[in-house]
Amino acid sequence: MKSIAVVLFLSAVLSFNDPTAVNTAPLNPELAKYVQTRAGEFEQIPTERQTQLKLLADNISKQLQDNQSARLVFVCTHNSRRSHLAQIWAATAAEVYGFTQVQTFSGGTEATAFNPRAVAALQRAGFIIERTGGEDNNPVYTVKFSLQSTAMDCFSKRYDQPPNPTADFTAIMVCSQADKQCPLVNGAIYRQALPYDDPKAADDTPEEQQRYDERCAQIAREMMYVMSQVKSTTK
Repeated sequence: MKSIAVVLFLSAVLSFNDPTAVNTAPLNPELAKYVQTRAGEFEQIPTERQTQLKLLADNISKQLQDNQSARLVFVCTHNSRRSHLAQIWAATAAEVYGFTQVQTFSGGTEATAFNPRAVAALQRAGFIIERTGGEDNNPVYTVKFSLQSTAMDCFSKRYDQPPNPTADFTAIMVCSQADKQCPLVNGAIYRQALPYDDPKAADDTPEEQQRYDERCAQIAREMMYVMSQVKSTTK
């Protein structure tokens, strides 16, 4: 009996220290499978990129320890593709790693619309997404992990427009153009460039779906890696 207890204890310790051991229980089955796959791909992230992602994780850890919460605003020029993908995947990663104090947002240097190609990529990953309102040229979508989860209302906006915070947040610049246009993000306590290639380059080509799925998977993998590196005394 003693040896069995030791084995169970060691198994629990290894699971606790394993960054790929995620709690997918809150997610619907299709999304849970997708998340588990991405969490098993951390070795695909280049070493230099891992260093950048760990800087973001360290900042989140500091915010959680100092303020008991962390607010992340992902910024891209049009708030149509990459910034939405990053916001949604960061929220998902925080959920499965148990960081309920992490809040995620997205915005642009200008408002356009949440691109339907990006919406479709998230639906293929397993999110439940419905259009619930907004203007024809800037619809509002609800995005959910499962039928029971709280919905995220996603639409295009400037980074400084509601519901985004205007102070005490981290700004993550996910496209090079926004990074150049906004060398200073008003209200941010920390700013980091973390650019992704724009899947828009493949719009209306035979590679369109593949390119969006690749970017969706990359951002999912990297946001999962970030949260796996976060440390908090309040978790």
